[in-house]
Amino acid sequence: MSKKPRLFHLLAQAKQNLFRSADRLFTEELKVSGTQVVALFAIKEHPDCQLKDLAQLLQLQNSAISGLVGRMEENGLVHKTPSSTDGRASLLNLSPQGAEVIAAARPLLQSINAQLLAGFSAEETATVARFLEHARQLDFQGPAGQAAPATLP
Repeated sequence: MSKKPRLFHLLAQAKQNLFRSADRLFTEELKVSGTQVVALFAIKEHPDCQLKDLAQLLQLQNSAISGLVGRMEENGLVHKTPSSTDGRASLLNLSPQGAEVIAAARPLLQSINAQLLAGFSAEETATVARFLEHARQLDFQGPAGQAAPATLP
């Protein structure tokens, strides 16, 4: 009997490798981190978003978003304007330079996706995509009928 793959472990390793490799590529080619590229696409799709909205979209803590947006603003990729409805909030939008980075990132992302799909049939690709969508929506629970332990033994 073959051993079941340790999917969680494999996914964690794959995520680390993919993000490290993509970050290196974006930094070398665009002089912008992978996280900044992802944030630029999110801001493009959600103009006038607040920092808290971007944090939710990127699944980052508010403190991480503040630093990320600060670096992006310093690099001229985004601009912040005060919210007219909330004096404490700022609205984020792309700068022309941020839009240029998105345009330059598109062929890199197409290449990354082509490399990820290399060697897989359309049917296999559909299965992988279905699995990843399933994994993206999971909210893990403890074993059936048991509450998850509050602390590790």
